[in-house]
Amino acid sequence: MSAVVANPLRPALLAAARSARLEATVNRFPLTRKLVDRFVAGESESDAMAAVRSLLNSGRKVSVDHLGEDTTDAATAKATVDAYLSLLQSCSTLRPEQHHAIEVSVKLSALGQGIDRSLALEGARTICSAAARSGAWVTVDAENHTTTDATLSIVRELRQEFPDVGTVLQAYLMRTENDCREFAGPHSRIRLCKGAYDEPSTVAYRRPGDVAESYVRCLRILMNGDGYPMVASHDPEMIDAAARFAQSSGRTKENYEYQMLFGIREAEQLRLTGEGKNLRVYVPYGNQWYGYFMRRLAERPANVMFFFRSLLARK
Repeated sequence: MSAVVANPLRPALLAAARSARLEATVNRFPLTRKLVDRFVAGESESDAMAAVRSLLNSGRKVSVDHLGEDTTDAATAKATVDAYLSLLQSCSTLRPEQHHAIEVSVKLSALGQGIDRSLALEGARTICSAAARSGAWVTVDAENHTTTDATLSIVRELRQEFPDVGTVLQAYLMRTENDCREFAGPHSRIRLCKGAYDEPSTVAYRRPGDVAESYVRCLRILMNGDGYPMVASHDPEMIDAAARFAQSSGRTKENYEYQMLFGIREAEQLRLTGEGKNLRVYVPYGNQWYGYFMRRLAERPANVMFFFRSLLARK
């Protein structure tokens, strides 16, 4: 899910997101809870569940992400699967009125994709099975472009057993229009975002205008397809385009949804919900928040200003 305004500090912030040294420094720095809570629901499952209950009560849907990526050992991958199983068990007690109001988002690298494909596939299957029992959806998150083929390969396998498994396509990648055509078939669920990683110009559009144009082209493909588009954007132009495309393709508001990030454009989230639109909030939680947090700063200058204001306001 990307932002309206390009951030000139984006390359530096995305590089910082991969810096173990800077991560250690930031973890030692006394960031205020107000700052962390802007983008992350908390570190514990109970924190996440409190946010989920509040969002569901407001009429919004949720997609919950147990933060973590680039797992390098099987024990950590298993612990991530166990965290999702516990989360889904807790979510199963909520019984929201809206159909498929609860979804979990999963990064395959957190399940050990970088160690062994079969480890990640088995972990994803386990999560999908638990989600099916609890009435929740699962969407497989996108990561940087080097993982796209491997991720979509696992998604294809998962869909043989769990046809409603969703996945994420990133409009800034030049390949995404073709991926949209492949994955826009019956029962498919595609979350279309602009992209949050620093990708080379050989594979990705770098200019904000080019990314926006690609997003519109991809969105049109999904809206004209047979699946369920998930419009992951805070950009007013993309939100308006989604409504126009949905109308022209004969979609009702039950046949697509908007998605926004926890803590961003709250008033717009409530406006869309108040109009009867399906609006899902991406709710991240966990102690591996650093990389996610830095990518949120990289998306918009306003996020960086919020960061510095919070630092200056700390006591």
